[in-house]
Parts: sequence; C-alpha cells; structure tokens
Amino acid sequence: CTLLLDTTVYAADVEDGLVRRIMARCDKTEHLYRIRARQFADCTGDARLAVEAGATTRWGRESRDELGEPLAAERASRTTLGSSILFTARDYGKPMPFVPPRWARRVGKEHLRFRPVSSEAWEYGYWWIEWGGVTDTIRDNERIRFELLAIVTGVWDHIKNSGRFPAARTWAMDWIGMVPGRRESRRIEGDHILTQADLEGRNPPLDDAVSIGGWNLDDHPSGGFDLPHEQPFTSIPLPRVYNIPLRALYSRDVANLFMAGRNASCSHVAFSSTRVMATCAGMGQAVGTAAALCARHGLRPRQLYEDEARRAELQQTLLRDDQTIRDAKNEDPADLAREATVAASGAFETSRPENVIDGEVRDMEHGLGHRWVAPMEDDGAWLDLSWKKPQRLGHVQITFDTG
Repeated sequence: CTLLLDTTVYAADVEDGLVRRIMARCDKTEHLYRIRARQFADCTGDARLAVEAGATTRWGRESRDELGEPLAAERASRTTLGSSILFTARDYGKPMPFVPPRWARRVGKEHLRFRPVSSEAWEYGYWWIEWGGVTDTIRDNERIRFELLAIVTGVWDHIKNSGRFPAARTWAMDWIGMVPGRRESRRIEGDHILTQADLEGRNPPLDDAVSIGGWNLDDHPSGGFDLPHEQPFTSIPLPRVYNIPLRALYSRDVANLFMAGRNASCSHVAFSSTRVMATCAGMGQAVGTAAALCARHGLRPRQLYEDEARRAELQQTLLRDDQTIRDAKNEDPADLAREATVAASGAFETSRPENVIDGEVRDMEHGLGHRWVAPMEDDGAWLDLSWKKPQRLGHVQITFDTG
C-alpha cells in the first residue's frame, strides 16, 4: 500500500470509457505522480476524480416529481447542506476574558432561538454553526471559512459577554477548526440511485446489498445560521436499517470507477442519511473489497454485479470481514464452523453459545438472539467448537462485538 499524503488528483486520462491513468500532485514536496491502475475509487467526497474522468454527477436538490420523493423540494435547486467549523473549549479555573475580533458576527439570543447553548459546559462547539449551502460549497470554500469563523467567534462572544452564562467566566476556547467540514457537494450517478423509498423499505429488496445505513433522514436548511427563525434540521426516523447496493457505488458511465462516501449515487433526500461518517466508512469497506475481487477475477464493477456467483462471493467476503448487510447471513461453504457443535463456559440472559455460528453478523433489534455473552469467571470465558470427525483447519478467524 503506497500512501501519498497531502496529494490531490488533478487530471485523468480516459480511453474507451475507462480511466487509464490519473495525475496527482503534492505541492509541499513538489512531486507529480502519474498513477496507472485497472480499478479506481473516488472517495474524495467532492467527486473530483469523477469530474476529471467525465462521469455524470449531480448537485443540489431534486424536485419532488423527478424521483417520486415526498420529502423532496417542490422545485429542483442547486442549494445544498452547508459546512461547519467546530471549536473546543475548557474550564481554566480562573477568569478568562474574551475580546472578539472586529469581524466577528454580533450574535444575540434571537439568533439562538432554535440553537441551544448549554449553560454548564462548552467542550465541543456546535454543528449548527453552519453556512454556505446557498453558495458553491467547493468554489466558495474560503468565503465559507471566513463566515464560519465570524459566526464561531460571535457565538463565543455571546456565551462569554452577554451575561446570560455566568459559568462561562472561567472558560476559554483552546482550538478552532480552520478547515470547514463540508457536508455536501457533488454526487456521482451509478446504475442505481438510492432514494427515499429505498431507505424507507418501500422498494423491493436489493440483490446486490453490500453495506448498511440507518441515520435518520436529516436535512438542514441551506441558509444555515442565516435563518435563525427556522429549525436547523429536520430529522425523520427510518423504520429500520437499510441496505446500500453495489450499483450505487460505481459510476454508470465510467466503467472502472467506484465511489464511496458522500459522493455515492443517491438523491439529496437519501443523502441526508447516507452522508454520516460510519455509513461512509461501511461503503468504503464494500468498495475496497469489490475492487479487490474485480482485480482478482479480471472484472469491471458492472460485470461484478451481473455475475451472480461473484456477487455472492463479494457479499460472503464482506460478512466474513464483519461488514453488516441487512437480511444476509453467512453461507460460506468453506466455513467449517457452520457444522460444529458449540459449548461454552456459560452464557448471560437469553444469549446462547451456538449463536456464534448462526450466520447473523448483528442483532438488528437490540436483543441477544444472535450473540453470545458470558460472565468472566476466574479462568475467563471459553468457547468450544467440536466435530464428529477430525477436520483439517487452515485458518481461524474470530470476530468480536465492538460493544
């Protein structure tokens, strides 16, 4: 694995619908890189490689009628979610005066009507310090950064000097972000565009599911902090965890281009859920595994989807590596554990030792139906797998619940 830090793609050579080579540069070290590969994955967030390769992209909000989404805007627009800058603060135990810079915004309680400021602690800043959704979140990044810094310092001035928060007397900011956290820009079109109906479970099951999401449909007004009389977000819970298909993770018109993260193929409404970090990371694992299988078998992304056996291999490989796919379970014929008898040192509550080989990666409904939980006795906890006749073991893989 060759890691090129502080390096940005700036061009791509495309022949016959395939990316043959990309060019990247690191200005800090004055290096130019020319990178050839059979598969590429655009995980830039802003779909930079897709743009250089001529892939079809989307920007902004679709109309309600285009994809049949009740939560979509009546008319399409190029407005997006804004960007945010966070800060951290701590209690120094002594008076810490704050004089705002002259360019800080003047923030009063009328600006914070729907944006609560804690009266006891201010460790982490506020996600609702959001701005830039009515501009171009890429091209106007520096203007967005300045406006966000002005809002941050204005909010902190209000906390420190309005007289409403006496406990803030001994608090001071010890860090302010200098890179706006960009929520939304371009999205790359795949063979499937995830929509509100997919996330709400109103469409047929996806035969190429490779990852999951579950965050609420969480839309923000594009005006951000400039709209103090509007709620800073609208959050609509989903009925259950939803699957993300492979077809939403490769370009529909650049044949060897995968994508993962907030530039995946989805509508703006669906994006309001898929954009969060853990979901983006799950897409990344799916794409990395899919690219490896394409390289191994000489396939392109669409061919991987169309080959039912290879598609199943992808799903089983992901499950083995602890990826979660809704309604999918371990059916790997090479897994000897599936035929074993399981015994254990003990078990808590309704958990059972044999749950470890039932093929389910997660308990989706917060129970213990697919987990084994045991007390830690003096000699620890143990699990025993046995077979009726000798087995030749070549590899042992153990997956632990991160909780």
